[in-house]
Formats: sequence, C-alpha cells, structure tokens
Amino acid sequence: MRSLFNVVMRIFSTLLSLLAGLLGLIWIGQGLHVGPAWIMKSFMTSHVEWAVAGVVVLALSLAHAYWTNTRRA
Repeated sequence: MRSLFNVVMRIFSTLLSLLAGLLGLIWIGQGLHVGPAWIMKSFMTSHVEWAVAGVVVLALSLAHAYWTNTRRA
C-alpha cells in the first residue's frame, strides 16, 4: 500500500512541476513580448522582470521534477 502511495505522489508531484514550468514559460513569453496573441493581453507584457521571474520558476520546476523522479522512496 505504501509503494502505491509513493507512485501516486510521484506522478502528482511531477505533474505539478510541469504545470509550474508551463507557467514559467508563459511568464517568459509575456515578459519578452513573444508568443501568441492570447497571452499578450496582460499587464506583464514587455516587462523584463516577468521574464526573469519566469526563468526562476522554470528552473525551480525542472529541479523539482528531477528531484522527485531520482530520489529513493
């Protein structure tokens, strides 16, 4: 039963990391004013601070996904 819990939580944690990574990519696109028109309708558009924040969120989410999938249960 415990191993099933570990598998489910590992999947959940990985999906959460990927969702945060997608958010970081959207922030990078908005900050650099690159991407489709539907994400360019925001107060974050063309503000480099949001691109930097997106890079930080993306890096942390990738590190979290790596850590989640390489650690021992």
